[in-house]
Amino acid sequence: MRYVFLLLLFCVAVKHSRAQSGTYQQIDSIMQTAHERGIFNGNILVVQKGKVIYQRSWGYADGSRTKMLTPDMRFDIGSISKEFNGTGIMILKERGLLSLDDPISKFLPALPAWSAKVKIRNLINYTSGIPPVEGNAPEVDSVILSKLMSLKALSFEPGTAYIYNHYNVYLQMRIIEKLSGMPYADFIRKQILIPCGMTLSAIDYSLNAEDAAKAFDSEYKDTPYPPGMSGWVRLPVTDLYKWAECLDSYQVISKASVNELAANFPGGESSLGTSGLENGELVWHQHQGSNNNYEALYYSNLKDQVTIVMMTSNQQMKVYGIKFAILAALKGEPVIVPKKSLYLEMRAKILADPDRGLAFYRDLKANHQDQYDFSSEIPDLISTGKYLERRNKLDDAVKIFTVAVALNGKAADISYGYELIGECYFKKGDKSRATENYTKALEIDPKNKNAEGILATLKKTQP
Repeated sequence: MRYVFLLLLFCVAVKHSRAQSGTYQQIDSIMQTAHERGIFNGNILVVQKGKVIYQRSWGYADGSRTKMLTPDMRFDIGSISKEFNGTGIMILKERGLLSLDDPISKFLPALPAWSAKVKIRNLINYTSGIPPVEGNAPEVDSVILSKLMSLKALSFEPGTAYIYNHYNVYLQMRIIEKLSGMPYADFIRKQILIPCGMTLSAIDYSLNAEDAAKAFDSEYKDTPYPPGMSGWVRLPVTDLYKWAECLDSYQVISKASVNELAANFPGGESSLGTSGLENGELVWHQHQGSNNNYEALYYSNLKDQVTIVMMTSNQQMKVYGIKFAILAALKGEPVIVPKKSLYLEMRAKILADPDRGLAFYRDLKANHQDQYDFSSEIPDLISTGKYLERRNKLDDAVKIFTVAVALNGKAADISYGYELIGECYFKKGDKSRATENYTKALEIDPKNKNAEGILATLKKTQP
């Protein structure tokens, strides 16, 4: 009898081992294809029910292709880093040192009069109305402060629309320093990184360090990292997983605080990226961040007990597609591995010459859809227009947005295109055409709260 029991136990163990091995091979096949297609160079970790079922490094540590990536290498994670300043604000709230409804002028009284209108909650959900101030100077801390001090007015009434920019992050950091009495980096290390066991994470870790992955483009040219705002958390893939676990277990802030941090303005990101709630319960959250050819994504599903973490030093904007392929494999569904990025292929060409760049895009559409992903054609065109807009190429951006809105697509995407056309005209000082396009955006998608909020502000300022 004891022999039969041991035999059954052995068979169950073998069956479980084969199932695990099969899952590993499926994910490995996805990643092999993604790497061969040139859409993933980085580190990946997949955890299911608390167990690592897949972890591997794919590709090179820099553009020279002489050094391979290793699992412990640190990456820049772009806007995912804003989760730490958002969490820092919630720690201070739980200690009774601030209320989310406090105006930021209460803690930073030297700011201009507009700061009395902006609440701390507007900073953490990016509805402050603080515009991305134009200019060519590197946005180091001193330049950001100077621009904030010279800002005369907000773009809209706080809470009525959404604009994501680093000014909100910068102000959160300064409030944390004011109330904690310590430098931002020290506060985050002591209150978050150490309690979460993130021993390999550091604020503003040098990307020239030997154990840091160096970013490069599709032609394997190293991407310089320009001077910028301080306060970025850089870390390896295992520590980003620890961070997701720390949030999900409410280790450093309460469940109520996590849910509050996950609240977003319709159509915009929260401090936790995007999330899903059921009956007031957070069931999943995910966040993508990118910066100077670095890109990262983590996805945490509390209900299915699945976490996927990816970091790359060769941005291809395909981490979401790879995530969906892995989830399909885990569910036993058909798997589709993404093709090459249309956006990344055409943005530099359109920046150099919009007409020739658009001709290149039309050639890809006519002749190369087998190699390039056209499933998000309108969002890719919109991303290209935003790429031009960020470089103050407003007329060229309008040209690209106009191509996007002429296509057949989702109402929300077309509405967003018209919203961005309106934004460009607003920046150009043409309030009439800005109003016209924001109105069109709202007609196409009445749920576009961003267009609604900015349109209301525009109408107040017009005679």
